[in-house]
Amino acid sequence: MIYYPLSVLMLAGIKDILVVTRSIDLPGFRRLLGDGAHLGIRISYALQNVPEGIAHALTIASGFIGDQSVALVLGDNIFHGSGFSALVERHAKSVRGCVLFGYPVTDPERYGVGVTDADGRLVALEEKPTAPRSNRAITGLYFYDNQVVRIAQGVNRSARGEFEITDVNREYMRLEQATLVDLGRGFAWLDTGTADSLLEASQYVRTLEHRQGIRIACLEEIAVRKGYISLAEFARLGEQLASSAYGAYICELAKELDRSGGCGDAG
Repeated sequence: MIYYPLSVLMLAGIKDILVVTRSIDLPGFRRLLGDGAHLGIRISYALQNVPEGIAHALTIASGFIGDQSVALVLGDNIFHGSGFSALVERHAKSVRGCVLFGYPVTDPERYGVGVTDADGRLVALEEKPTAPRSNRAITGLYFYDNQVVRIAQGVNRSARGEFEITDVNREYMRLEQATLVDLGRGFAWLDTGTADSLLEASQYVRTLEHRQGIRIACLEEIAVRKGYISLAEFARLGEQLASSAYGAYICELAKELDRSGGCGDAG
């Protein structure tokens, strides 16, 4: 699953990434991803052994964030769609306040939903409302300016004992600095937090990959298409994995890109 959130950040043009995880999972992520150099990015790691909320992860990352803006993506979310790379890259380049991404759903009462004014400014956040004023679920992708460090550190524990990201977003909303960007037709947002939703996501990915002959969230492909690594480096990564279907895909794509003389869009 880690490939999917990493792909979102890479598509947004973000090359300095912090993975916040549990100590039990850290060795596996290090073995899989290393320091990210093979992908032309930098990957660091931080621990959150107790599930104290998404806002708490931002305070853990405060030293990593420094005086910069930050993108946060949840590890169980999948985003896919034509033009997604250009969309997130545009918003990542100049973050003012808080930028959230909304996705239309038929059952908004199951989600946190956002309500906006005519200018797209967020005016209300409703958690699993019984009478939803909007059908736009808030996805697990968030862009924040540097105020988020101070705001996250000022959040109090909720009734369930966690530091909630919704409280961070509500503070930006109070400051009139929260924007909701719609992910409409042509995009897919999949939250794999339950067994059923994980099955649905795997079926979606499998069907699309088989029909179109592509790989969703292939980090090596994103790296070469974004210019993070050279075509030669990309081909070598494929050769290292050539005995697998994943590696064979990279090897074949490397040949196609070499023949065409270009890498094109990342997605």
